[in-house]
Amino acid sequence: MAGNDDLLKKIISHCKEYGFIFPSSEIYDGLSAVYDYGQNGVELKNNIRNYWWKAMVQANENIRGLDTAIFMHPLTWKASGHTDAFNDPLIDNKDSKKRYRADVLIEDHLSKIGEKIEKEVAKARERFGPAFNEAQFRSTNPRVLENQKKKDEISTQFAAAMEQNNLAEVRQIILDCGIVCPVSGSRNWTDVRQFNLMFSTRVGSVSEEAETIYLRPETAQGIFVNFLNVQKTGRMKIPFGIAQTGKAFRNEIVARQFIFRMREFEQMEMQFFVKPGTEMDWYSHWKEKRMKWHHTLGFPAANYRFHDHIKLAHYASAACDIEFSFPFGFKELEGIHSRTDFDLKNHEKFSGKKLQYFDPELNESYVPYVVETSIGLDRMFLAILSAAYREEQMEDNAARVVLNIPPFLSPVKAAILPLLNKDRLPEKGMEIYRSLRLSHNCYYEEKDTIGRRYRRQDAIGTPYCITIDHQTLADDTVTIRERDTMKQERIPVNKVAGIIDERVSIEKVLALL
Repeated sequence: MAGNDDLLKKIISHCKEYGFIFPSSEIYDGLSAVYDYGQNGVELKNNIRNYWWKAMVQANENIRGLDTAIFMHPLTWKASGHTDAFNDPLIDNKDSKKRYRADVLIEDHLSKIGEKIEKEVAKARERFGPAFNEAQFRSTNPRVLENQKKKDEISTQFAAAMEQNNLAEVRQIILDCGIVCPVSGSRNWTDVRQFNLMFSTRVGSVSEEAETIYLRPETAQGIFVNFLNVQKTGRMKIPFGIAQTGKAFRNEIVARQFIFRMREFEQMEMQFFVKPGTEMDWYSHWKEKRMKWHHTLGFPAANYRFHDHIKLAHYASAACDIEFSFPFGFKELEGIHSRTDFDLKNHEKFSGKKLQYFDPELNESYVPYVVETSIGLDRMFLAILSAAYREEQMEDNAARVVLNIPPFLSPVKAAILPLLNKDRLPEKGMEIYRSLRLSHNCYYEEKDTIGRRYRRQDAIGTPYCITIDHQTLADDTVTIRERDTMKQERIPVNKVAGIIDERVSIEKVLALL
């Protein structure tokens, strides 16, 4: 497998070569941090979204779906706090002329200190073997204690500075920690300043009368303003959730790391409305349930971890991220937040409309509390490719690149490959292809050697290849080849559809949740 240093570059190249992701407007030299999903990318993206939707909406009797508009009344963003507080703290290096998020620089520095601690623990574990007492080592080893103290002090100082919006203190932390520019290696930093991330535009036919509105920076607010609509028309009782997927837009100044941070991206969010006082129980419930959703994909559990927020958002009483081990390190994949009643109360205040739930058991009305799960679809796409990408050496010393994508998510479920482009093999192959294509996204190809065709299907993550040969015409059997093991077995043609159905079934995966 490619090392972490060059894995991201290989994934980016692979996505372009095999029709997963293209730079947007490429013939005009592209547009920074904007990408288009190709023919295989859109299938994988749709399958990820479908997996989330089925697990969130169909598998939960008290969660309903929604699809709200990208444009919303401008007061929506005043009520949510985005107009006044949706900012990133930015800092420039005077030598490289590069711009960075100040909070990310500090968080990366804290991660490096944490890595030093883990290296000490790993060395001790290897040295002492089964007798190793990790808890005792962490609480007594001088180097671990020194680094942990340093990490805690910086974290406390950083959290206080962010809470108070003390940008001068944030800059001072960067200087005190000796954080250097990754490009120039210098510590010649500007002041830190805030930059609002919302895109604005105008609505109206006459410019003087046009009203400023925003492209939504998140999908959650569309759920909050429709809380009562869904509750009443769906006859929902608390606790219940509202889920939606859709595009969001953020004017990221420091967009980077391929599709990890883009200006136009897609979210999958669920807001779960609960009785005040029960929110922390539900917060724990959704932390566990969402991590299980990720683990069900079958990738190593070590790729995931929880990370509690150092600084809570203005609306949150508790917040954590599910982080994933991307090629560039552990980064946020999904957020779980206890949002209290901040959103609904603020929308009540700015709209003048009541957004309360009448609880028949208590015989009283109240503003529900909210527990949120929010995941980036594009980040999930990148996480799956990062975990699935493999470079393998085979027994004959040939190499292959394979995407070990879970079969139920694979963009193409089966490739139909006549061994030769003659002797009625293509006609039989097309017959099998037509019998499968309405149930699954399949691929038919009859040109090139069978080995090269196998390699191409491995590279896009196709879990099964169906080969038609002369024996097929004699006894109506075909060869089915499995992507990961490359093992082949002979099966009757009339069993192909059933075998593919069973092996790529999303229902089997959902049953594990």
